[in-house]
Amino acid sequence: MSNSASAGGLARLCDFLGQSPTPWHATQCMAQRLEATGFRRLEETAAWQLSPGERFYVTRNDSSIIAVQLPQGELQSLRMLGAHTDSPGLRLKPNAVQHAAGWLQLGVEVYGGMLFNPWFDRDLGLAGRVHVRHADGRLESVLLNVDKPIAIIPSLAIHLDRDVNNGRAVNPQTQMAPVVMQTEQAEFTPLLEGWLHEQHGLENIQVMDFELAFYDLQPAALVGLKQELLASARLDNLLSCFIGLEALLESDGSQGALFVASDHEEVGSASACGAQGPFLGDVLKRINAQIGKGGEEALIRLIQSSCMISCDNAHALHPNFSDKHDAAHGPRINGGPVIKVNANQRYATNSATSALFRDLCREVGVPVQTFVTRADMGCGSTIGPITATEVGVPTLDVGVAQWAMHSIRETAGSQDVVHLTRVLTAFLNRRQLN
Repeated sequence: MSNSASAGGLARLCDFLGQSPTPWHATQCMAQRLEATGFRRLEETAAWQLSPGERFYVTRNDSSIIAVQLPQGELQSLRMLGAHTDSPGLRLKPNAVQHAAGWLQLGVEVYGGMLFNPWFDRDLGLAGRVHVRHADGRLESVLLNVDKPIAIIPSLAIHLDRDVNNGRAVNPQTQMAPVVMQTEQAEFTPLLEGWLHEQHGLENIQVMDFELAFYDLQPAALVGLKQELLASARLDNLLSCFIGLEALLESDGSQGALFVASDHEEVGSASACGAQGPFLGDVLKRINAQIGKGGEEALIRLIQSSCMISCDNAHALHPNFSDKHDAAHGPRINGGPVIKVNANQRYATNSATSALFRDLCREVGVPVQTFVTRADMGCGSTIGPITATEVGVPTLDVGVAQWAMHSIRETAGSQDVVHLTRVLTAFLNRRQLN
């Protein structure tokens, strides 16, 4: 991949990150790009008519997406890429309005395992989806993105809390409600209706419900004297979504390929559109029924002949906290993709799937690293073990090394974006998986 192609990919990545403040926006962005490159949208509620060589995509809950590239010949296996669309953050409560000291605040609940402190003193926007009722009784789901600084969570001055730098805990219920407007009395619904009118021209509507989240307005940026670093919100795991989609679109189309980006990974994946739900399995059954050989046995043979690479970022060796890593397993930023291993199956990697990935890295000349957590520390997990359990497909976990996972602003290596894209593209083009 040339330097100009690399620069173009990073520009697309920064644009994608800026347009994807929520899983619904990320899914919309990916759907638009798929359609622009010839993928056909299918609806789960409609009958499907599939043919060899076809490219299509389908969404569920508007926050999860599966894109499929069928081979021209017989479908014998699928090269699958997996990621997730959600990130930890602050979600608006249904009855969010609070008043204190002459200010309108909006109550929030914590989504996923987020770092609290970096959210203070940030310019915050608000985004998500809103369900409205029109005057004729029609219900509609509308995406909303208030991409201007409408809120902030102010810190308490050190003069009023001299022990703040000694490890004081943050209470998200009482200390993290964003400040929105100076007023003694105000309601949230009129504000919401005003934003919907401003963005979509909607009038004479009734807001029925919403799923909204605050987000940091600071745009993605290349950082460092040589721009070695990429800093942005939601790199975990929109970075993997972008890389997976890039690989799919750059592949030559000779092999059966599938890309799935699921919602709700940060809260366990147990939902209809999460990795623990039936979304991927439903799509595989429909593909097998029309393009495969049909029947349960044929579906099992298809799945066992396939392979899934679950992509979710890995913990990079931190220069200020190097003792947090096993001495032999500290992935370095811009050191290449990271194979994630855990003996207790928190990651789905085994020696067979790891060997395949290492061979792909060798094939395209990309360095490869391995992450194993310290034996005296707990280990997170990904959609990899869940997908392997639910679907039965051979799976491995890989990712780009990053710092500050689950912070409001995370950091990864700009060259690792190119590295992983190249390897995943080779995986989708590979004729033999074993």
